[in-house]
Amino acid sequence: TPEEVLEEVKKANLRGRGGAGFPTGIKWETTRSASEKKKYVIVNADEGDPGAYMDRSLLEGNPHLVLEGLIIGAYAIGAEKGFVFVRQEYPLALENINLAVKKARDYGLLGNNLLGTGFNFDVRIRRSAGAFVTGESSALVSAIEGSAGEPRPKHVNTAVNGIWGKPSSLNNVETWANVPVIMDKGAGWYTSVGDKNNAGTKIFSLVGSVNNTGLIEVPLGMPLRTIIYDIGGGIKEGRRFKAVQTGGPSGGCIPEQYLDIPVDFDHLSEIGSMMGSGGMIVMDEKSCMVDVARYFMKFLKEESCGKCSSCREGIRMMHHILEGITRGRGSENDLELLEELAWVTRKASLCALGRTASNPVISTLRYFRDEYEAHIREKRCPAGVCKALIRYTIDPTKCSGCGRCQRLCAENAIEGEKNSPMFIDAERCIRCGVCMDACRFNAVVIE
Repeated sequence: TPEEVLEEVKKANLRGRGGAGFPTGIKWETTRSASEKKKYVIVNADEGDPGAYMDRSLLEGNPHLVLEGLIIGAYAIGAEKGFVFVRQEYPLALENINLAVKKARDYGLLGNNLLGTGFNFDVRIRRSAGAFVTGESSALVSAIEGSAGEPRPKHVNTAVNGIWGKPSSLNNVETWANVPVIMDKGAGWYTSVGDKNNAGTKIFSLVGSVNNTGLIEVPLGMPLRTIIYDIGGGIKEGRRFKAVQTGGPSGGCIPEQYLDIPVDFDHLSEIGSMMGSGGMIVMDEKSCMVDVARYFMKFLKEESCGKCSSCREGIRMMHHILEGITRGRGSENDLELLEELAWVTRKASLCALGRTASNPVISTLRYFRDEYEAHIREKRCPAGVCKALIRYTIDPTKCSGCGRCQRLCAENAIEGEKNSPMFIDAERCIRCGVCMDACRFNAVVIE
């Protein structure tokens, strides 16, 4: 019965894989018990995190599993219509989910009187324009309705007041894909994987400075160190680990001291990061954490819908300050101002994008403050990334005078005679690093 399905999902303690980690069974129960007769179920496949492609992979590789989970959820909730909201940039995923829907209709798994049960349910596919903000639930609902994909004031939960004001249960692709497994194996089996408050597995997109990159599926609660060193194969070229950023562009940067924490919703939140949809970017000693924060603020500035001033102006101002610091224009007051802006943006923003946008700033200030201070006080980038704060020179004791760097320099910034030590004209040098990569004697150094 629908009640038994709902109870099994609740017992499995399935938490939403889209980032918030809200218990799926409770969300379904809220929608089911809403007074409105008409209800909807929604698949959020609007995956907007840079470098993350978990949803795309599931929809391309096994769209039937996602669709099966949606049908089970609709049966439990009492919904007769569902929507799959997919990024326009995923042509194969769109093709495969459309094919899966067609086949389900052909076999009587969608439409009227499914398998003679008297249950009616059908699915429509909606294409996303690709804005990052439409991953937020109320913005996604607005987009499905045909309005601008902007967040709404969330006085009432989407589970109660969703599409066209009707109760709507919204989960991401991976959450729906877990449902058939729970119904097949049972809640007891499902909770045996992972830990007490974080049952099951999670798919992560492991990228960055690790030897093995790609999609991984691991039990929730596995330590970061195991993921990065055992599965990821360790840091590229034997470099030193510096940080891992989890949770997409709004996630926090986690330093080496927390490598042994379990990767789950609760522990990541405690140290200033989050699970997000599953993005995991590993950084080594050549990453500048100030520049990392600047990059994510730039991304979020461009993706903010601009509806609320705290998010729109807060992110813009944080990006402006970080841009100045990386260009050598930082001042002592910048750190205090950054912290103030970050907390105001978090507290006053309308939706989850604005409320989590300052995580990269807060976490890098918390764990890598020394790098900010080096940029501001010493006008120096310890990682050698910020071009305005570095200078390339040639060590005459190591230079063989082979002229390789001179030949490759597009700006003709390297001078000297063959078989004699070369030197770099700082005025003409654009700090591209080609000379350093070309030198076989490690004679080119950064000051």
